[in-house]
Amino acid sequence: MGEVLVVTGTGTEIGKTVTTAALTAAALAAGRSVAVLKPAQTGVAEEEPGDVAEVLRLAAGPQDRAAGAVTGAELARYPEPLAPATAARRAGLPCVGPARVAEEAAKLAARHDLVLVEGAGGLLVRFDAEGGTLADAAGLLAAPVLVVAAPGLGTLNATALTAEALRARGLHAAGVVVGSLPARPDLATRCNLGELADVAGAPLLGVLPEGAGGLDPADFRAAAPGWLDPRLGGRREP
Repeated sequence: MGEVLVVTGTGTEIGKTVTTAALTAAALAAGRSVAVLKPAQTGVAEEEPGDVAEVLRLAAGPQDRAAGAVTGAELARYPEPLAPATAARRAGLPCVGPARVAEEAAKLAARHDLVLVEGAGGLLVRFDAEGGTLADAAGLLAAPVLVVAAPGLGTLNATALTAEALRARGLHAAGVVVGSLPARPDLATRCNLGELADVAGAPLLGVLPEGAGGLDPADFRAAAPGWLDPRLGGRREP
């Protein structure tokens, strides 16, 4: 079985998808096969590309696709940009619960070296009417959770709350990645970079530059390993 890593965030629009793309690019560059699993895509019409397509666009070169080294999977899609449980109810569509997420991730892990499960929003966003969350899926998989955090004011509290929720559920926090660091960070951001690991109780394992998702895919793939710690397959120095 391959490794499974769950990617969550301290909120929305903080760089989870670009971080997942960087993890994918680094793993592919190291010769590993990768599956990217998005349990529930919200806020995207049926014909529009979702987060999985964006990860593959940035991270997978023609040779990776030709060799079958990368797989993308999306279990459900809901048109409104809401929590998956709410979006499913309003659309009259079935929910995707934690058990289904864990089952699909395990199937992918049987065929890939690394499976990245990218959540929607934060750790405790509801997936179904029973209140199932990404944390529940991580528990079923016994998988470590990587927390993607914002860099600026307020992130220490949000990161600490996410870390506390992980500990309360007996889940392992693999580390923290800053999803989008401005080129000219302000005072709060500079201080936060030194304090995130402490409040998370887990190491800072990566810092992605603001605008990374706008790079040409070839440039993104070349740069991505330099943003990540060796423990995530990168070559970034602390």
